[in-house]
Parts: sequence; C-alpha cells; structure tokens
Amino acid sequence: MNFLRQFRAAPNLLTLLRLFIIPFLIIAVLDGRHTLAFGLFVLAGFSDGLDGMAARLTKQYTRLGLYLDPIADKLLLSTLFVVLTHMGQIPRYVTVLVFSRDLGILLIATLLFATGTLRDFRPSLLGKFNTLVQIVGLTVVLVEQVWPSVDALMLRVWLLRSIAWLAPISAAQYAWIVVRRMSGPEPTTG
Repeated sequence: MNFLRQFRAAPNLLTLLRLFIIPFLIIAVLDGRHTLAFGLFVLAGFSDGLDGMAARLTKQYTRLGLYLDPIADKLLLSTLFVVLTHMGQIPRYVTVLVFSRDLGILLIATLLFATGTLRDFRPSLLGKFNTLVQIVGLTVVLVEQVWPSVDALMLRVWLLRSIAWLAPISAAQYAWIVVRRMSGPEPTTG
C-alpha cells in the first residue's frame, strides 16, 4: 500500500483522530473545563482501542500505523502529564521521569532504526504495564477534577509514585532488551 493510501486505512484514521483530539483536550484542561477534558480523554482512549481492533478485523496493517499509533499514544500521555503538572495536579518529578524515559527510548529506537541495527522494538510487558498505570493515574487525576467529592487522594498518590518508579525501571529494561538482542543469540550448552 503506498504511503498516501495508508492515511485512508480505518485504523490510521482513528489514530489521526486521537492526534486531532490532543490540542482540544489540552485547551479544555487549561480552561478548567474538566468534564469536556475527561470526555475527550475517554474518546481518545476508545479510539486507541478501536484502531487496534480495526487493524485486526480489516487486516489493514500499515507501516504508517506501526509508527503513528505509539507516537499518538506518547503525545497524548506526555502532553497531558505536562499540562496537569503545569496546573499543579501532578508533581514535577513524576513528569520529568516519564519524559526522561520516553525521550531515552525514542532516542535509542531512532538510532537503532537509522543505523539498521535493530528494527524490532516492540514494547515489553513491563513497558505496557507502565503505560497502563500512567493511563489509570491520569484518569484518576481527571476524575478528581470532574467529581471533586470523589476522595481518591491515596489512590492518586500511590499511582503517581508507582509511575515514578516504573518509568526508570522500564527504561532500564528496554536498554537491557536492546543490549541482549544486539548481542545475538546466546550459545546453548547442553
């Protein structure tokens, strides 16, 4: 499928929708329109789930989608971390650790891809868990804004601390996986 036709694939259109939502989500957060912000975040989450399902059902796996989907996910989460930190809802150290992890992984992946050294850079189980905890943490922060009567302080604190621990640990795991894959298969003894 040529590059321009890849944009019309249903999964990629859903991913582009997620990218389109990001500025409006950020404006809603900055303007204190918490219900709208929460609704846009939920819509972005549904579009993320639907693009994967659409790719499987329609068998529209594209090279563009392979790169665009994780970029959209990272832009959504990272941007929301920055804005919620700016609004005083998330401690700076959490956002710095999340950004440092993502930037490090992006730089390593770019270098490996550019040099042709390693092209298989799928997320690890720990990386997926890290992303899940980030999503749940951001959801709790947004829910507290929409429904102030919900007392989720302990849950929010626990989730944000977990994110702060998981970010560098999962970054170290990615580095270990890359080093292991670049070293080649281990000789078997037996």
